[in-house]
Amino acid sequence: MSKQKAEQFKWFCQGDLNGFFGLMFDNLAVMAFLSGILIFAFGFPADIIYKKMLPGTAFGVLVGDLIYSYMAYQLYKKTGNAKVTAMPLGLDTPSTIGIALVVLGPAFIGFKQKGMSIDEAAHMTWYVGMATMVLTGIFKVIMSFCGAWVQKMVPQAGLLGSLAGIGLALIGFAPLLEVFGLPIVGMIALGLVLYNLVARINLPWKMPGLLLAIIGGTILYHFLGHTGIIKGLEYHGINTTMTMGTLPIPTLDFVKGFKEALQFIPISLPFAILTVIGGINVTESAKVDGDDYDTQQILLTEAIATLVAGVCGGVAQSTPYIGQPAYKKMGARVGYTIITGLFVGLGGVLGYVSFFIELIPKAVLAPILLFVALDIIAQAFIACPKRHAPAVAFAFFPTVARLLAIKYGTPDIVPADRFQELLNKPGVELPQTLVTVALGNGFILTAMLWGGFLAEMIDRNLKKCSLYLIILALLTVFGIVHSAMPDGSMYNPMNLTGIAIQVPLQFGIGYVIMAAMVFFLSFTRESKEPFVEEE
Repeated sequence: MSKQKAEQFKWFCQGDLNGFFGLMFDNLAVMAFLSGILIFAFGFPADIIYKKMLPGTAFGVLVGDLIYSYMAYQLYKKTGNAKVTAMPLGLDTPSTIGIALVVLGPAFIGFKQKGMSIDEAAHMTWYVGMATMVLTGIFKVIMSFCGAWVQKMVPQAGLLGSLAGIGLALIGFAPLLEVFGLPIVGMIALGLVLYNLVARINLPWKMPGLLLAIIGGTILYHFLGHTGIIKGLEYHGINTTMTMGTLPIPTLDFVKGFKEALQFIPISLPFAILTVIGGINVTESAKVDGDDYDTQQILLTEAIATLVAGVCGGVAQSTPYIGQPAYKKMGARVGYTIITGLFVGLGGVLGYVSFFIELIPKAVLAPILLFVALDIIAQAFIACPKRHAPAVAFAFFPTVARLLAIKYGTPDIVPADRFQELLNKPGVELPQTLVTVALGNGFILTAMLWGGFLAEMIDRNLKKCSLYLIILALLTVFGIVHSAMPDGSMYNPMNLTGIAIQVPLQFGIGYVIMAAMVFFLSFTRESKEPFVEEE
């Protein structure tokens, strides 16, 4: 590399400040909702989250962002392009929220039901979260070598439809409750986000809508709380103390939660697949915009960052963020990923991340996730062929079922004894509560396969469609999808008792019959006729 090239390269520039605020707030929002879901929805001890979970989670972001920064520098040395922009890395929003709702929260409740104290259950849940990340990281390392194959084999309607379902039910609806739980504060923040980020209308003097929503909403919340203008608002003041986290030192504690983590594989691995596919897509978008990164290196880095986080106590996986070209347009280069990595990584240990999480109300952060949800849902329909729109929509239903099952299984909503009665209620058909639980268990994998088989049916690939249905039947037998157990665990179907045995039996037979029907129909003349789109 010549001296001239070395002088052209800048580690930091003005645009990196804009990039830093965008990437940093994204990560803060995800950590805030991880904490909020566990604390307020499941009664999880906050000190375990701040002291144990967040340091390792944030450390994974630090490792990944620093590697991506170095990769940008190496790309500059290779191409001589001083305007190369680093790939942004952060916590994956859908999987972080999903893991909190359907892995960590239920695991915590399950451990308490086994007679553990709150502290014991919280620590065991932490171990399960660590083990889940280690398994996810190992899987993503393997997938980094064959991610393109998965993207080629599974129709986009299955991949994006399953993600859009999560956006609708878990990322979108849950934060919407937070917005309207504090409507005066939340709706102002929501309005600014919708106006500036969704409608894409510039604010006066081109003020950043996201930053204005967070700062303005936070100030308004504390003003209303301090003055007592809103009656019934339980305001606890500004907590100026920072909960110091432990150093993210590698540990084998994840082994303690390995057994329990295995039952959540049908949930965690599809999340991993989606981040791998997303990594492939964002690398392609960066190439189109002039930064030709190696796809395998991008995927391997996110896998390593996830694995490091899990070994060091983290419970959320990292991923390259969509929008590298947007950061490039901001003028960001390499410095923004370095600053974000250091801010987030050190913040998890020093405690100021937990301070910001406590300072900013969830009603203000919620619109950020609503924006993400809307973008995910819209992208699923835009990116897929128009004829596949029904397949995308069909992939929503398992996640909706999972959301309902979560509500059914919450003792504050449905008492535990009543929930068990509903699961075993006799009638002329399978109990609706049991069916809802079964449809929701393994919801991501179910959604991918549902969207996939319907897309293949629409494209007249009926033999391939029938193969999807046979796979669903086999997975159903062992509870990998449609588990009859409320906790979603896998099983030997011969060990099931009562009406629960009817789920793998009848669901499995239903899939097999549907597969046989589609297979035989594939030989008819009508099945060869092309799909006709409605005008």
